[in-house]
Amino acid sequence: MKRRIIKIDETKCNGCGICAMACHENAIGMVNGKARLLKDDYCDGLGDCLPACPAEAITFEVREAASYDEAAVKQRQSQNSRLMNWPVQIKLLPITAPYYQYAHLLIAADCTAFSYGNFHGDFLEGKIPLVGCPKLDMVNYAEKLTEILRCNKIAEITLVRMEVPCCRGLERAVESAVKESQRDIPVNRYVVSTEGRLI
Repeated sequence: MKRRIIKIDETKCNGCGICAMACHENAIGMVNGKARLLKDDYCDGLGDCLPACPAEAITFEVREAASYDEAAVKQRQSQNSRLMNWPVQIKLLPITAPYYQYAHLLIAADCTAFSYGNFHGDFLEGKIPLVGCPKLDMVNYAEKLTEILRCNKIAEITLVRMEVPCCRGLERAVESAVKESQRDIPVNRYVVSTEGRLI
């Protein structure tokens, strides 16, 4: 059937991921640093993603496309990752990237995603994750986090760490980075117990 559906010009796309966050159907995903319509039947054709695109890379077109499948969208959303960027490891992340602008950062200890059962639903949606383990990586993240905060317009930070002593190093790195960046960025802190509960 012919219907109205979005079209993404990958030559204009800057990889910011804002359209993917704006799409209520999760029809848009980031593939190799570019926004892509993942499947025709996930797109309802309403275009919530259009005004969100700062690069004007998204338009409408009328073409042959599968019908919008609300049941398939709901099933996908129940299983879907909320991940908006790649890489996610602090030591691998760039200092600047389009997806940082006005972002809500989620700075999390590696173990939290495995220990806390509803990590994606409660913490990850709408946030840019930066994950690491100060003990295993044997590095102080403060310097890199400071540069990320200094070089980008960050709206907010959510910090999620385990209750174990080594995880306190991640919290200290965040505190130091906020102070050294001289930016007034609110930080929301959460601690997960070794039994997987929020403390």
